[in-house]
Amino acid sequence: MAAAAAAAADLTGTKRVMAYALCKHLNVDPSTVSSIEESDIASLFSHIVKSSQDEVMKWVKFSSDFAGSDGKQQALLDNLNQDLSQKSVVLGDGLKPSVADIVVFATVQAFVLPYLFQTRVSDSELQKFPHVLRWMDYIQNIVDFGTTTQKINVAKSVFAPPSHLKKADKGDTESSSKKAISGQKIADKSNGSADSKKKPAGETKAPEKETTAAKDNKTSGEKKKDNSAGKTAEKTSEKAPEKTADKDSECNISILNIQVGLIRKAWKHPSADSLLVEEIDLGDGNVRQVVSGLAKYCSPDDLTNRHVVLITNVKPGKLRDVMSAGLVLCASTEDHTAVEPLIPPEGAKIGERISFAGFDGKPEDVLNPKKKQLDKITPHLRTDENGIATFKGIPFTTSAGPCRSSIRNGNVK
Repeated sequence: MAAAAAAAADLTGTKRVMAYALCKHLNVDPSTVSSIEESDIASLFSHIVKSSQDEVMKWVKFSSDFAGSDGKQQALLDNLNQDLSQKSVVLGDGLKPSVADIVVFATVQAFVLPYLFQTRVSDSELQKFPHVLRWMDYIQNIVDFGTTTQKINVAKSVFAPPSHLKKADKGDTESSSKKAISGQKIADKSNGSADSKKKPAGETKAPEKETTAAKDNKTSGEKKKDNSAGKTAEKTSEKAPEKTADKDSECNISILNIQVGLIRKAWKHPSADSLLVEEIDLGDGNVRQVVSGLAKYCSPDDLTNRHVVLITNVKPGKLRDVMSAGLVLCASTEDHTAVEPLIPPEGAKIGERISFAGFDGKPEDVLNPKKKQLDKITPHLRTDENGIATFKGIPFTTSAGPCRSSIRNGNVK
């Protein structure tokens, strides 16, 4: 009886957390939600969300099964872990959580909270589900589940430099120090021998005092040189990180201004069979003319009224006497037998800038061709196994989700 009461209390708490998060996510007044204790998960969800989409309801059923299948949760966790191995959220594109993520999180969270480890799943067993843990850590930090919800502490790897490198550095320092001391001794000995040869016989004590004063002056002069050299070294070391930062920024995707565009017109290049010319709308009256090498893969009719992804801060220039002020990004197979422009998701706004998680810098006004910035970035642009366009594995993201292509594991440029 006590175990049954505890399970009922856990389920009631789960439904309260779920109801709160769904209301916040959908801007629904929580006071309109009643009878949480009497409702099951599916009824509560339908009352708040009012959705009957098959994909959504599949995850609602998963949550109901998870909450009501005592002893079978680990098998369900294994299925969830496999499903999340290829994506960031349970349902939807890119990184935006859905109502399905909220429902699944609320039920799974109650199962894996630290104070329940001893009765349900141990910490070591939980590590068998790394994709679930990664997803839970993301969802609990981006969705508001209320102040009463206890967060799950997910252990994250911390990089530590290899110890042998530290030893090598220490050894090099000691070796350099010994060489410097040895060199100083040899120099001192040579100077002493030279001084003794220069001293005339019968030298009086007065010249010795003058020699001592001269040495003092010499030492003072050496100190000034050392101080000057030290200041120069300090200035050099201060400038070095700036050069490194500049170098890194040249391979930083945020320097590119990548936008969603709509091709209003397309036609064949007048003097090049492999080229097409497109008139691309970027919104707010901003229209660009772009020349692309797509004639072998697309007809002008294929491109007309098609949404595309393009770099808009490349330096304008002529291609076979026709001005081009942009670069349409395309995915291609390794052998280049198939090429197609990247596809923004339905609902993406014309002119909106493509974003990349973790890269929030301001784009350059115009790229400098002499720096070959594009040449350093394009090797890191690819489509993944699901066809999502990425930079170093990070999706091309719009307000409506990620950009993609039918070409999987392909190059993008």
